[in-house]
Amino acid sequence: MEKHFGCVRFIYNLALETKQSAYIGNKVYLSRYELQAQLIELKESCAWLKEVNSQSLQSSVINLDIAFNRFFRGLSSFPKFHKKTHKQSFQCPQHVKIDSNGLHLPKFKQPIRIILHRKYSGNIKTVTVSRTPTNKYFVSVLTDNHIEIPEPIQNSKNTVGIDLGIKSFIVTSGGQKYDNPLYLRKSMDRLKWMQKRLSRKQKGSTRREVCRMKVAKLNEKISNQRIDFLYKVSDVIIKQYDIICMENLQMDNMLKNHRLAQSISDSGWSMFEMFLKYKALWRGKRIVQIGTFEPSSKTCSKCGSINNNLTLADRLWTCPACGEHLDRDINAAINILSFGVRNSGMGRACEDAEPLALAGVLKRQKFSIDNALHC
Repeated sequence: MEKHFGCVRFIYNLALETKQSAYIGNKVYLSRYELQAQLIELKESCAWLKEVNSQSLQSSVINLDIAFNRFFRGLSSFPKFHKKTHKQSFQCPQHVKIDSNGLHLPKFKQPIRIILHRKYSGNIKTVTVSRTPTNKYFVSVLTDNHIEIPEPIQNSKNTVGIDLGIKSFIVTSGGQKYDNPLYLRKSMDRLKWMQKRLSRKQKGSTRREVCRMKVAKLNEKISNQRIDFLYKVSDVIIKQYDIICMENLQMDNMLKNHRLAQSISDSGWSMFEMFLKYKALWRGKRIVQIGTFEPSSKTCSKCGSINNNLTLADRLWTCPACGEHLDRDINAAINILSFGVRNSGMGRACEDAEPLALAGVLKRQKFSIDNALHC
């Protein structure tokens, strides 16, 4: 396994360096097919690459190509070099079998003993073996179970608008709030102390490795707590509602605010959005996202007027036009629902879902018409 991890990491980093050098020097973009063709010559000079599965090496080049495609589409940052101390993995797309003896992989003389925590159905397509920074090994099995994805619901009365926040992780248009646990902030003092101890240890020493393992375990615990929380909340939302309206947040721009960057990262909004989308796809539910610059917080959900003087510190405010007392988060969730209903054309089908939100849609449209006539 360590040979596979090292060889796959070596090929990935070498391919990334080759692509960068070719583009910087000659403005040439190398495709994954050209990089995979160079593996044959590379194996002659580096004979130790022949000791591992050749398809695992090719998969690392494919993963690099996927990373570049995501970067060019604006879905992720520029690909980075893989480090030995970070998470390691390799893929086996063929000649894989799981039976009572264990996991059978190419280039492995004996089956690997595994604990199958749940049974899988369908044909095995790809197996990914990974090792965490805390030296825990996992096997992810991708199968084709031939289950058709249901068609998403177009119209439903069971709709909700959700507003993501820092103090309250989620506030629904019905007034339900989910507190944000902020696991990183709670463990920050201990994490700083352990990282300070790690920085004082001599590089390459046994004590430094012990401290590094303690830091990795704490980071893994924080990550597992956050993922567990996001899984549970997203599951509750998907099971409870048919159509979910939410904001299309620009995380890269929001993280530029250094006062809120750590709290935003600790909340895991992007991961929560990803969980909601794939669970909605599985269950035939629908996710409706409104525009980034829609004034959901500054708009009164009762009369539709916009309060441009509202600041982040104002959690409770009174509408200067109609005098309605509003909770900032609940008001934003109601407006998100009304914007989603208006933009997706679900007005009549959802007329009994949230009367207050739909009333806000009609009043907001009337308010804009009145302003146009006045101008």
